[in-house]
Amino acid sequence: MPSIFEKLYRMGPASLLFKAIIVAIVLDALLLAFILLRRTYRKWYFKKRDARVYEFRQRWHALISGEIPFETWRKKPFDRRIVEEIALDAFEAAGPEESARLLKFLRNSGLIEKRIFEARNHKGWRRLRALVALGRTRAPEGIHALAEGLRDSDLETRLASLRGLARTASPKAAEEILAWLGEAKLTVPELPLQSALVQCCAERPQLLIPFVRNAQGPLREVLGRVLGEVATPSLGPDLLQFAGDKLDELRASVARAMSHSNSELSLNVLIDLAQDRTWFVRLRAIVSLGKQSDDRAIPVLVHGLTDSNRLVRLRGAEALVGLNTETASIFEQVVALQDRYGLHAYLTALENAGLRGRLESRLRDDARLSQAQKDHLFAVLQAGGLRVSEPATIEATPKSAAGLL
Repeated sequence: MPSIFEKLYRMGPASLLFKAIIVAIVLDALLLAFILLRRTYRKWYFKKRDARVYEFRQRWHALISGEIPFETWRKKPFDRRIVEEIALDAFEAAGPEESARLLKFLRNSGLIEKRIFEARNHKGWRRLRALVALGRTRAPEGIHALAEGLRDSDLETRLASLRGLARTASPKAAEEILAWLGEAKLTVPELPLQSALVQCCAERPQLLIPFVRNAQGPLREVLGRVLGEVATPSLGPDLLQFAGDKLDELRASVARAMSHSNSELSLNVLIDLAQDRTWFVRLRAIVSLGKQSDDRAIPVLVHGLTDSNRLVRLRGAEALVGLNTETASIFEQVVALQDRYGLHAYLTALENAGLRGRLESRLRDDARLSQAQKDHLFAVLQAGGLRVSEPATIEATPKSAAGLL
C-alpha cells in the first residue's frame, strides 16, 4: 500500500499546492492560538493589576507616610511600577502641600534615585522611560541626570530630557539648557525649546542676556522670543543694548520690559519703538506706554490710532481710555485725525470701559471749547463715525497675534 508521500509525489505539481494549503492552515492556527493566548494573558494581567491598584489605593495614606514598610512592595517590580505611577499621577493635580508630601515619599522610598540611575546608565527606550518619569517628579536632584540626556544622540531622548527640565521650572534647569545650547547649538525643534526656556527662565530672566548677546542665527531668534516673553522691568538697563537690534523679537522684549519704568530714558525708547517697522514691536511699545500712564505719551498713543494694524489701534485706544485726564481733549484729537478706523477703535474701547457717560460730562463742562465745537463732537459721538476723504490702509493681522492679546 503506497504511503501518503508516494501519493503526493504522483500528484505532481498539484502536490505543491496541497502542501501550501497545509502550511497556510497550520500558520493560521498558530496565529489564532497566539492571539487567544495573548488576550488571555492580558486579561489576567489587567485583572491582577486592577486588584493591586485597588489594594494600594485603600492604604495609600499609610503607604506614603511610611506606616507600611517600603520593603513590602519596593522589591517587587510589578508593585513598584504601580506605586510609582499612582504617585506621579497624583503630582499632576496636587497642591503645594500634597506635592511636597509626595516628593518626600519618592525620596524616602528611593524611587527618585532609582530613576536617576536608570537615566544615566540605560540606553534606548529604557532611558527614555526613566527620563520621562524623572521629569514628572520635578525633583531638583534629577536636573543633572536630565541635562545629561540632552546630549544623547537620539532626538526623542533629547526631547524627553528637555520636557523634564521644563517641568521643574527651575533656574538651575535653565542654566543646564543654556549651557547645552552653547555646546550643541540648535539640535531640537524650536517650539519645545522655547517652551522649556520660558518656564525655566521666568524666575531669573537675566540668565538669557549673555546668551542672547553671543548667539547667532535661528538660536538667537529663539532666545529673543523667549526674552520677549519673560522680560521684566528689572531688566530695563540690560535690554537697552537691544533697542536698536535688527532682530524684531529683541526690540519687542525691550518694549515689554519698559512697561513699568517711568524714567525719561524709557519713555524716549518706547516712543521710538512705537514707530518701529514691525507691527508687534509697535504693539508692545503702545501697551507699555499705556501702562506707564504718562501724559507725555498722549500724542504717540493718538498717532497709534492711525496704525495700519488693527491690534495696535485697539491697544492704543485702550491706553488712551485708561488715562484719567484730558478726556475731552483726547477725544477732540481723535476726531481731528479724520480716521474712521481710529475713531471706531477709540469708541469701542470707551464703550467696553463704560466711560461714555464720563466723556459726555467732560465735553459739556469743557470751557475751552465753543458751542459749535461741542455740537460737532457730540454729533460724532452719537453717530459713532465720520466721513474721511481717503480710506485708511488696513494691514492683515497675522494669526500669531492671538498670543499678544
